[in-house]
Amino acid sequence: MEKLVIVGCGKLANIVADAIINGLLPEYDLVGVCSRTLSKAESIAEKMRKHGKECAVCESLDSLLALKPAYLVEAASPAAMRELALPALENGTSIVTLSIGALADNEFCEQIKSTAKAHGTRIYIASGATGGFDVLRTAALMGNASARFFNEKGPDALRGTAVYDETLQTEQRTVFTGTADEAIKMFPTKVNVTVAASLASVGADKMQVTMQSTPGFKGDTQRVEIKNNQVHAVIDVYSATSEIAGWSVVNTLQNIMSPIVF
Repeated sequence: MEKLVIVGCGKLANIVADAIINGLLPEYDLVGVCSRTLSKAESIAEKMRKHGKECAVCESLDSLLALKPAYLVEAASPAAMRELALPALENGTSIVTLSIGALADNEFCEQIKSTAKAHGTRIYIASGATGGFDVLRTAALMGNASARFFNEKGPDALRGTAVYDETLQTEQRTVFTGTADEAIKMFPTKVNVTVAASLASVGADKMQVTMQSTPGFKGDTQRVEIKNNQVHAVIDVYSATSEIAGWSVVNTLQNIMSPIVF
């Protein structure tokens, strides 16, 4: 059994915990959880205990890493990813992350790559609410590739950002155009999949991004397109809720242990 810990104990973390309880991740033992909201961590730990699985509630990253986990699932935020990545990798702990936006910082990305190599660890990027990373990487390797990303959201999903105003409730509007690098700076918690797609293809500084706000729209549409001289691929994913992101972590954890990797 491989020791597993989780940072960030919201809805997505509960999907991972339930997958362990339901036997979908038999190679893993969830030994600890950590969250900014302690009650959420305690809720997951209690659920595990009810199913006969001991799970520690840790109030700090140090105490979580002291459990010597082989894998850490990050389901918190890009800020949390920046804080935990280097200590976890140096601890011999590989990371499955949903907060890929943190990797848009080239200096930080190079730091974690060199640290992972030095300590025999890895960073696994969960697909979240998009997909097609294999096609994106392949087309980019062929050369002369260009890529763009389209994201459609409802106006309520943009509350608290620099682009929100009440007219979005009645008017469809393109609220952002630019690169993935620029997008993650403006929307640090809302375009992680955009950065993931860019890292799998042409890079965050070259991926062109458009974000559209549509009145009454629920969920997210993520469309990534890549072209080269021989290939034109479009990956179009609509998700009504964020649950697909949690399940993409389950899929990533399965792939890590599987003799056949998709």
